[in-house]
Amino acid sequence: MQVKVHWIIDGVAEMDVEAIEDAEKNVETILGKLIEDNPQLVDTLGARAIQGKAYLPGSEEDKDVESS
Repeated sequence: MQVKVHWIIDGVAEMDVEAIEDAEKNVETILGKLIEDNPQLVDTLGARAIQGKAYLPGSEEDKDVESS
């Protein structure tokens, strides 16, 4: 039987950096290495995209709660 599984990985990383862009770059580097070291993420699990956005605590977090 052929079936499809739609999966989502959701996470929030906290790190101490000088600039928001540094946090985004750190996460991008880590995730890029994870994909490079684990080709089954793309080949078997069909990963198509990973995206994220850095924000200061208390800013975007509050908006997400209010819009729920």
